[in-house]
Amino acid sequence: MADSQIEHYYLELSANPIRFEAVSKVVNVFFDDSNKQVFAVRSGGVTGVIVQGPTEQTTRSFRMEDKGPVISIKFSPDQQVLALQRTKTSVEFVNFLGEMESFEYSQSCKGKNTVILGFVWTHSNEIVFVTDHGIELYQVQPEKHSLKALKSYSMSVNWFVFCPQSNLMLLSTSTLGNQMQPMFFRQGTYSKLNKLEIDLPVVPKPAKLCLLERDVTLAVLYGQPCIVVLRHQPRGVGNTGAEVVVYTILKMSTVKKSHILRLDMSGRFAINVVDNLIIVHHQASKTSMLFDINLPGESDGFVTYHQPVAPAQPIKPFSLRLPIATASQVLSEPAQLKCELYSPNWVVFQPNIVIDAKLGCLWYVELRLQPMVELIQDRCLLVDFLMQRRDSKAVIIKVLQNILEPTEKNRGYLVVISELFDHLNDVYRSFLEVEMQSQMGMPASSGLSVSPAKPTVPVAPKASVVIDQADLYTHVFSHFADYKDEENNGGGKFIVWILLEYIRSLTDYHIPVQHYLHELVINSLVHYKAYYQLHQLLQYHVVSDSKPLACLLLSLENLYPAAHQLALDMLRRLSTANEEIIEVLLSKQQILPALRFVRSTGSVDQVSARKFLEAAKATEDPTIFYSVYRFFEQRNQRLKGDPAFSKGEHCEAYIQHFQELFCDANSNT
Repeated sequence: MADSQIEHYYLELSANPIRFEAVSKVVNVFFDDSNKQVFAVRSGGVTGVIVQGPTEQTTRSFRMEDKGPVISIKFSPDQQVLALQRTKTSVEFVNFLGEMESFEYSQSCKGKNTVILGFVWTHSNEIVFVTDHGIELYQVQPEKHSLKALKSYSMSVNWFVFCPQSNLMLLSTSTLGNQMQPMFFRQGTYSKLNKLEIDLPVVPKPAKLCLLERDVTLAVLYGQPCIVVLRHQPRGVGNTGAEVVVYTILKMSTVKKSHILRLDMSGRFAINVVDNLIIVHHQASKTSMLFDINLPGESDGFVTYHQPVAPAQPIKPFSLRLPIATASQVLSEPAQLKCELYSPNWVVFQPNIVIDAKLGCLWYVELRLQPMVELIQDRCLLVDFLMQRRDSKAVIIKVLQNILEPTEKNRGYLVVISELFDHLNDVYRSFLEVEMQSQMGMPASSGLSVSPAKPTVPVAPKASVVIDQADLYTHVFSHFADYKDEENNGGGKFIVWILLEYIRSLTDYHIPVQHYLHELVINSLVHYKAYYQLHQLLQYHVVSDSKPLACLLLSLENLYPAAHQLALDMLRRLSTANEEIIEVLLSKQQILPALRFVRSTGSVDQVSARKFLEAAKATEDPTIFYSVYRFFEQRNQRLKGDPAFSKGEHCEAYIQHFQELFCDANSNT
């Protein structure tokens, strides 16, 4: 397949899948979605179990006595206790405290006619049985080889789903199965959230179970627990296809219907969550769709309706490396098996796992960001999307480099660039506010104070990735000098506009502009002879006053003579820059203006006479030297009662120079 088409695959399977023994007549395969472990259980006399996990600590093998077929098998979160279900009424436990114990202990569910639908480890030493009559929470006591009942809740249960990320469980009740009881588990207890009713497209008559476990997913999106429901539409005229309904759980108490994802397809679907994106796989078309509930959509005031972020695409083709058949076989490359994507054998688990039990593979579904650059044409929408994704900074920088390149084509995107800067700085501002909040949480000894009138800042930034001033300066703005050929084609004005527009956006979001950006702007304005804009920039204080900036202006005097006065004005506005102003005036041989400035600041008594006399002598103007000399004689008279200079002032050379100029002249006359 052509490389250009491969670039459009925005999903791929992990390069190194977890391999396990494939399902067969003697091998059953189980998956624990809490610990992400695959159990291959081989029966026949002795039960052999091979456990494949994401780490070495979660991978092991062991044997146990065959006491019947295994229905479910899971380790505790700390891998110390194994729970396995062989019957519909009890669960057995085996300790792995160091080594596997041969002794098993058991716990039956309550009630004669009660059936265990499944079990979940909620903490390292706590397990919950979900039965058709409710839930039973137990504390596992491995040292005593027993369980202690903690709490139970009675209700009719059809099925359940559990999310280990949020410790939330959803219990389906009622004849239709659409009455839901969310439960939140904490150490030693649980709390019930408000019940909710899932909307059904059609209510069957007579009533029967029509909302199934396979159509309901518990997920965490942008830090918020959510219920994700696949809603199939009935066949008929005007059918727009299936939808995905997202219910948001607020403060672990109430549930709100918040988003609807429009699939515009019908058939068999499966859902994953990757990097806060809802991935909807469609088996018939062998494609997948991406949805981002954080991006804008159509709203009716209650629910936001979303279309896919980009056109549906298949997962990138995957080939599985096969082991060499015999030791004598020599192959230049390992044999490979092209895997069937969207296979009927695929089983999807949360958040981003696909298992093919017949092939013996577990993959993680992964996101490929680079193809999104071509698939999302709206640059602002693209950057908003990318900033929400992990490890996306390099892709964002590349997008910005392309659109900010000073070419004739990009000069048509001025409005887009302006909006783009605002999107970047909106997120940038949120990062700064979170950083400020964390600093304010430091002990009082840190010297930081908190104003009670300050508005509340967000507890989390608005995105996963921030593009700050340093990023843009390093990767984009500092490379503008490389575009010499564009200067005569309007590129220079475009560069100046970009820099000024970025500073405008920073200012609008109350973000202090870093000095290196100000320097780059001023250098660019002078380089492209945009003196009027430079004057306006300084006159209206768009550029913040600073000593380094004033020094930069002074260094540009040869290119722009007015920069000297602009620098002086800036230094005067800085109350701490008196020394610098004096140095500037003296270096320009403006001795008398320097003395007037000293007098205006009230620092006559502190300045060095030697420094002024040296500068006056360098002018080779006897009149100026005479005025300066007499000025400091008068200061000496006022301070010491004697006009003479003291030895500590090191003015002997200038005393001699004065005598040569004026005393000798008087004697000659």
